[in-house]
Amino acid sequence: MSDDFELDTDDLTRRMDGAMTNLKTEFASLRTGRASASMLEPVQVDAYGSMTPINQVGTVNVPEPRMVTINVWDKALVGKVEKAIRESGLGINPQLNGTIIMLPIPELNEERRRELGKVAGQYAENARVSIRNVRRDGMDQIKKAKGDGMSEDDQKLWEGEVQEMTDDYIKKVDEALATKQEEIMQV
Repeated sequence: MSDDFELDTDDLTRRMDGAMTNLKTEFASLRTGRASASMLEPVQVDAYGSMTPINQVGTVNVPEPRMVTINVWDKALVGKVEKAIRESGLGINPQLNGTIIMLPIPELNEERRRELGKVAGQYAENARVSIRNVRRDGMDQIKKAKGDGMSEDDQKLWEGEVQEMTDDYIKKVDEALATKQEEIMQV
């Protein structure tokens, strides 16, 4: 390998890890028919003039497998939290009990399971695109170094390393998608 060129593989790895982390966060927000506090992570509430995550305006609990409860700390925000959940697209109908909002998780029908599988596929494709963009950045760095006098053998070596790293991450995305789709389709 060239003495004067050193590809920052740590940076490429960190950015690809970021794409995987983002994918896992998006997958956690997909409803699979089981109650989970993480399904409320993407929901934001208009509290005190700014958009705030639900877990910062109340305590989120999962008391039973098909129920999520939110104990809202400020009575004035109960209506706003309920509205945010209704408008979130989660397909859950909140029930009020004082400052506690109960979210019964309905059974998923076959059609909804297929829709969620497609959404998971879109999330996975977005992660693959992010990983490929990181790969392209790495390849561009190598091409620039080739223009600055790197040997062709070194260029091929570095390109092979970047491609191998990309293939590994794409495989991880595919495995995560397969696991999530299996979880979604489980009755």
